[in-house]
Amino acid sequence: MARHPRQLDIAFTLLLAASPEVAQQGFTDAFPPEEFAARRARVIAQIGDGVAVLQGTTERRGESALRQSNQFFYLTGVTEPRAFLIIDGKAGTTTLFLSPATPRRVRAIGPYLDVNEESRGITGVDAIEPRDAFTAAVAKIAAEKRAIFTPKKPEVLGSESASDVVAFMRATKEDPWDGHVGRDETFIARLKAAAPDSEFKDLDLILDALRAVKSPREIAVIREATRLTGLAIMEAMRDAEPGMFEYELEAAAQYVYKRGGAFGESYFPLIANGRNMPYTHYHKNRDRLRKGDLVQFDWAPDLANYTSDVTRVFPADGKFTPRQREFYVIYLRLYQALLTSIRVHATAREIMDAAVVKMDRIMAGYKFTDPKIRGTAEGFVNRYRVSPNAPAGPSAGPRGLGHSVGMEVHDVRNPTATLEPGYVFTIEPQMTMEGGELSARLEDMILITETGYKNLSAFVPVEIADIERLMAQPGLGKHALKLPPR
Repeated sequence: MARHPRQLDIAFTLLLAASPEVAQQGFTDAFPPEEFAARRARVIAQIGDGVAVLQGTTERRGESALRQSNQFFYLTGVTEPRAFLIIDGKAGTTTLFLSPATPRRVRAIGPYLDVNEESRGITGVDAIEPRDAFTAAVAKIAAEKRAIFTPKKPEVLGSESASDVVAFMRATKEDPWDGHVGRDETFIARLKAAAPDSEFKDLDLILDALRAVKSPREIAVIREATRLTGLAIMEAMRDAEPGMFEYELEAAAQYVYKRGGAFGESYFPLIANGRNMPYTHYHKNRDRLRKGDLVQFDWAPDLANYTSDVTRVFPADGKFTPRQREFYVIYLRLYQALLTSIRVHATAREIMDAAVVKMDRIMAGYKFTDPKIRGTAEGFVNRYRVSPNAPAGPSAGPRGLGHSVGMEVHDVRNPTATLEPGYVFTIEPQMTMEGGELSARLEDMILITETGYKNLSAFVPVEIADIERLMAQPGLGKHALKLPPR
């Protein structure tokens, strides 16, 4: 059971009093240098006498802050543009290559990482060299014919997941009126030209396996991102009323994110009212809320290069209708059957099998008055029943458990068939009536622990009484400047 919403009101006034923030230039404030050193040590342990070579992202083309690519950030915490990194497996050392500071840039943005001993201490690397020295360093690697580990996936920035970027780059290359390749392909081609006798290996295979299991510090940041997400959803609930546009609820949430130190958003806001709810990635956010409609809110911030993913459903006018109650409550109870079946060391199939037993009991005791709701619920349960072709993986098909979450909202996949401690993921099953008349999708952030799991978003109301009580409270919009009507 979620805590009473009023118990969380004070949290809104104390948003992230000692929160991690992302440095605009230089080195992140979210983690100490030893966090990144530990990650690099795990890479060194796996590359033998080879070297890992990475490039960071570029500065932005316009007047927007740099957000480092995920693989480079994971190993360095550095938020400088056009940096290079070489991790030497034989020597056990890390060298960072940076563009030297210029007086003009310092006057414009203030101090930032430079090629000096102070920056080396800040970042925790073994050496910092000027960017121009990278060419000679690669030539030395080539002369020794050493294996080179480098990422093969395109770089992933804010509001992106690797699958999105891979699909985009594929479409771009196949477009007869475009056809350009990404920075990653160009970088690999240049490396291969500079080191033709070196064996090239995919560093993503190592990094993704490391990223799948979150460290305690990563979990703390994800927990904070989830707290912000929940507070934002609750503020949107308070603000909601018929006649508002979907984007007005977005504004209330964005205020919470910015007050909480978020760098930006992890994905576009999915705020769907009434007829828009069946579309899982509806993001136009231009429709008006109507009395008697439900609203689905799914949005999270980018906090220190990490994210969250929580979804809640609530009535536009603050009160569920009797038919909405019947539909939502049965969905919620079936959802909770799935949630409470999660176990450490279990496979997805074992969890689903346990959930179906609970779902059948719930269905047998539920008082349906609407045959369409009963039929929709029966179809929902049947999705999780054992079938000869049911996949066993943690992220497979309708029997899956949502998706992993971390530096990306659709983060690196679980490397094991079972749920192990340190893995963070969501469950987000959707139940939609044929024709889209009624729909519901909840989503919670799950952390697997040594003894079971923790629902990091459990404080965000899901029970009807808690939602209606929260929505009776005044929201930010009641105090904010009112814009003239259109």
